[in-house]
Amino acid sequence: MADRLAGKVAVITGGASGIGEATARLFASEGARVLIADRNADRGPEVAAEIGEAALYVETDVRQSEDVQGMFAAADDAWGRVDVIYNNAGVGPPEDNIRDCPEKTYDLVSDINIRGVWLGMKYGIPHLERAGGGSIIATASVAGLVGLAGMAAYCASKGAVIAMVQAAAGEWASKGIRINCICPGGIATGQGWLSQERVEQSRQDWARIHPVGRSGEAIDIANAALFLASDASALITGQKLVVDGGWTGPDGRYDELTGRDWTQV
Repeated sequence: MADRLAGKVAVITGGASGIGEATARLFASEGARVLIADRNADRGPEVAAEIGEAALYVETDVRQSEDVQGMFAAADDAWGRVDVIYNNAGVGPPEDNIRDCPEKTYDLVSDINIRGVWLGMKYGIPHLERAGGGSIIATASVAGLVGLAGMAAYCASKGAVIAMVQAAAGEWASKGIRINCICPGGIATGQGWLSQERVEQSRQDWARIHPVGRSGEAIDIANAALFLASDASALITGQKLVVDGGWTGPDGRYDELTGRDWTQV
């Protein structure tokens, strides 16, 4: 077992599946005690039990301030402190275009993806202050950096997370509280609403889109979260860490995509 998070207590929302589950398992393997906050009252206790005594599950709806306050209180009661907050819970349901997107879909995306992160910061920061500092991480997305047709509400929500992180980082840097976000590219997790068959199709799709030639996996984002949670990133705050296989960066496939051979002029 490594010890990059030895002695630290981490609260992870959306920790019962996907990126959150992978992060909870990785953090625990690195010496952290982990509170898994999630609405999934079936899977959450299973994940905590599989991790062992270093993990605790608390049923949590990140849209509800009482639930968010409760998850922090539970971590404090169990372990006496909170050092790392990973506001990871999010949704990305089918939207259609802006004209045809149901208002209830927009409200769901905004409430979980924006309000959930805001509440996680609002009620988590006092715990980090008492601990003498710490790290807050949020899951944003490349969708907050570029416009993706048919995902306007999701893009807006993740853009808001990026802006929120940058603003909050400036507010709390002098208190030793670092606040950053991760912008995943295509990650084959399904967010709990896709069938395994559809997840596998997404994995193949992302492999074509990402210049590195493979889909992102939950562990890729968990590793980024570990870096931001650990002292290895002690001088980093207010940043967006893009983990997208080169999707939004320089793309070396110009010849392939255009059908041109620049060796022949």
